[in-house]
Amino acid sequence: MTSTAQQHRIGSGFGAHSTAADVIAGVDLTGRTALVTGGYSGLGLETTRALAAAGARVLVPARRPDAARAALDGISGTEVGALDLSDLESVRGYAEGLLDTGRTLDLVINNAGVMAAPETRVGPGREYQFATNHLGHFALVNRLRPALAPHGARVVALTSSGHFLTGVRWDDIDFRTGYDRWLAYGQAKSANALFALHLDRLGAGHGLHAYAVHPGSILTPLQRHIPREEWAERGWVSETGAPRPGFKTPQQGAATTVWAATSPLLDAYGGAYCQDCDLAEQVPDDADDMLAGGVKSWVRDPEAAARLWTLSAELTGVDAFA
Repeated sequence: MTSTAQQHRIGSGFGAHSTAADVIAGVDLTGRTALVTGGYSGLGLETTRALAAAGARVLVPARRPDAARAALDGISGTEVGALDLSDLESVRGYAEGLLDTGRTLDLVINNAGVMAAPETRVGPGREYQFATNHLGHFALVNRLRPALAPHGARVVALTSSGHFLTGVRWDDIDFRTGYDRWLAYGQAKSANALFALHLDRLGAGHGLHAYAVHPGSILTPLQRHIPREEWAERGWVSETGAPRPGFKTPQQGAATTVWAATSPLLDAYGGAYCQDCDLAEQVPDDADDMLAGGVKSWVRDPEAAARLWTLSAELTGVDAFA
């Protein structure tokens, strides 16, 4: 039975220290096609590497195609295309080009994102982090729906414990007053989790499941907008610059993404929020240990997820499930 209500560990056999290579061992993805946004840097690169090693053809839409090709050199079975998630016309162009090939997608990994960016506006005044992390992926998946495999496609949306910071700010979603880069990031990460929850609700009857993934705390190029001195102030690194205990390597960080994309255990848990290669435990709304993670109630709220879906369809002009 598909459940979006159950949110507790199920005993996957993997954990916080498992790597993407551990999770993919014994999995055969020959003949399958995966799409990994931002699959050429940080966690995305490790995700691409693992899926390709298992035999998948991996499509990597990238804002910097030349950099992507250089990063993926030597990884067989990969293919780079141009895509800027903050530009809905770019999303439309990439999706239409892919649909024209007649390919079928078995896996879509919404991996690309920005964190704590300075105030930036894109399109008709949209807040940059919400536009990139959420709206771009929302439009991409909806436009690609005709390509999603009818026999059991999966969509994995990367979120994070950044969702602890705030839910969706319905009264000021674009931060037109009082911009805060961390709250904007938190809203985008809450949106990513709510997207997966509602996509699974819409798609489960058509062989489509979706999962939200918190990869853990990892130092990658995602932190490019955060000054190094702030890393120390936030307790991310020691005085020597080494990651604090509890931080993962990129290989460990990619493990939950790969697990959510491939584990048969998740067939019965559509829409789940995953962490440490398992389902995450729900934590109190006032919990503040972001390193420990867990999931808060506001990203498990089906009414909020449906409301966000409707709003996102209005803002992007696309809804494949209408």
